[in-house]
Amino acid sequence: MPTTSPVRQADRLCHDLLSPDEVREVRSRTREIAENSVAPAARRIANGDEKADGFPRDVFDSLADAGLFGVPFGSEVGGDGLVHPVTATAVAIEELAYFSSSIAAVFDVHCILAGNALTHGTPAQRRQWLSRVADGSVVGAFATTEPEASSDLSPQAVQTVAVQQGDTWILNGRKRWISNSPVAGFIVTLTRTGDRLSMFIVDTSLPGVRVGTPDQKMGNRGQLTADVWFEDVELTNDSLLGGEPGQGLRHALATLTLGRVGIAAAGVGMAQAAFDHAAAHLSAREAFGRKLAANQHWQFLLADRATELENARSLYLKAALRRDADDIFPEPEAAMAKYYATRLSVDMARDAVQAFGGLGFARELSADSTSGPVEAIYRDSKIGEIYEGTNEIQKWVIARNIFGKEITG
Repeated sequence: MPTTSPVRQADRLCHDLLSPDEVREVRSRTREIAENSVAPAARRIANGDEKADGFPRDVFDSLADAGLFGVPFGSEVGGDGLVHPVTATAVAIEELAYFSSSIAAVFDVHCILAGNALTHGTPAQRRQWLSRVADGSVVGAFATTEPEASSDLSPQAVQTVAVQQGDTWILNGRKRWISNSPVAGFIVTLTRTGDRLSMFIVDTSLPGVRVGTPDQKMGNRGQLTADVWFEDVELTNDSLLGGEPGQGLRHALATLTLGRVGIAAAGVGMAQAAFDHAAAHLSAREAFGRKLAANQHWQFLLADRATELENARSLYLKAALRRDADDIFPEPEAAMAKYYATRLSVDMARDAVQAFGGLGFARELSADSTSGPVEAIYRDSKIGEIYEGTNEIQKWVIARNIFGKEITG
């Protein structure tokens, strides 16, 4: 992706009446950080090799140095102590995703998944781990998915098991598609404890923790994922999130609901980038003696997409503001935002590829090293419809709010 961005159409079209002043300040600050630190590395990240030493540590560290990881957290752990931390975190993710979906996803997992899960911890757990998440001195990961359990997080489906033996727990099992795991210092892990679920904070340096080779994915190559094995890992009671067994499902669902807001924001960021590149190209490129933008097909298409972008942004902001108002499960807005924004990002990226023609399909032209600005967005956008709850699951959540659990199950 290019290191310079086209005209920001959202600044001209979007009148943000939802965001408090502190959230607007975070958006402005994140945009400056992203332009200086993320944009120059975006092409390298999008086309990089997925191996442990390919993690964009330099960009991660620059976000840490700029204090961006402190946005979601309270001042007692070194965070910003904002009144609207969820909304501010979401707009930060949108701004990061404008240049790199991978960096936005790393930020999302580190702060929204691993970081938010830790907010359910005991005071000692929060002191030990959240301060390190907020300053970026450790990378966090969050593990629920297994080879045979993804959307189904029931105790019957989860096969990773922790058995209590006196004052310790013995953890065995396997997790799959665990983002950040190849470089994580800890993994907040969903496990079965008896007939209920619990979450443990697992230090990855413990004996018996083994992280596999990073997966080779179509997109989001800077967001490393891998399988994680736990083989007789000995955990103390201090590792049990919240200090009480049996609360894991509630902690996981609350965290994943918040994750939907983050993924929606990332979808908006990618869609906005694709939109801006397409608008700039259509305004500059000529065919048959006139600008491509003079073609009513493109005018109407981008009018539709501009409207959808405004809808998607408003949806995730509404869900985030509900969460900031202490609504732990801001549904159906969170599901609506995730489903709508990620579908839009795929659709808009595809439209941008079509608008650019051959250059839309290219990473780079060999003749003059011209870079294709949108193919990486197309590759990266698809995962948004899949992870942190597939879009089919999101539609089911919405339908359940319409018809009730008695009918939908």
